[in-house]
Amino acid sequence: MDFKDLKVNKAKRTKKVRKGRGTGSGIGKTSGKGHKGQRARSGGAKAPWFEGGQQRLVQRLPKVGFNNIFAVNYEILNLEILNEKFESGAAVNRETLLAIGLIKTKKKLIKILANGELTKALNVTADKFSAKAAQKITAAGGKAEVTK
Repeated sequence: MDFKDLKVNKAKRTKKVRKGRGTGSGIGKTSGKGHKGQRARSGGAKAPWFEGGQQRLVQRLPKVGFNNIFAVNYEILNLEILNEKFESGAAVNRETLLAIGLIKTKKKLIKILANGELTKALNVTADKFSAKAAQKITAAGGKAEVTK
């Protein structure tokens, strides 16, 4: 590479193109949009999913599954987690679970399941219990109270 091969950066020196400023400007009259037609008009862009009149991909794919709008979603907790995180005689409710980080939000309902062993007497307050979980809590000397 020689000194004579160096060039000034042309991108810095080119002027901004001003469309529609008369025929003498080189890009006047139709402003580079051609004559008439959909793309010449304002708002003439087609939607990204438009496939030229062919049926859209979203419509061609099979519809799968079902979304039940009446389904009740619970934050699920197992007894083994409560056994690890709480001391004997502790009150386990929504506020304490949220403070420890076992549940993410106050809005969801809480359900206690019987997975694992419970060796501590806990006073558990939740929205729902499995039958076995309630049995295990009372067998360990605690209380299983349903809210609402």
